Amino acid sequence: MNDGESIERRRERARFETERHVVVGDVTLPPEGFQSRFSDAINRGDLSFIPLTNVEITSIEGGEVTRREFIVLGKAHIRIAFPIDDDS
Repeated sequence: MNDGESIERRRERARFETERHVVVGDVTLPPEGFQSRFSDAINRGDLSFIPLTNVEITSIEGGEVTRREFIVLGKAHIRIAFPIDDDS
């Protein structure tokens, strides 16, 4: 790859629930092929964290939303995760 070239990626909006928080953010995935599905990204055995961008964090009990440009979410803390449609 030449300097300045970038690898094409796509973002998929997803919701994660931990014991104490609901986290909604963008997962970056390859456009197609190897590891391009949401389930591939969260099931990778070689990664302990999932990087998320454009993040909204809310207490599981409700309340104010905290916004962050970037976080890494520890996979060990995730109870449920699923992609969400932009239309929902």
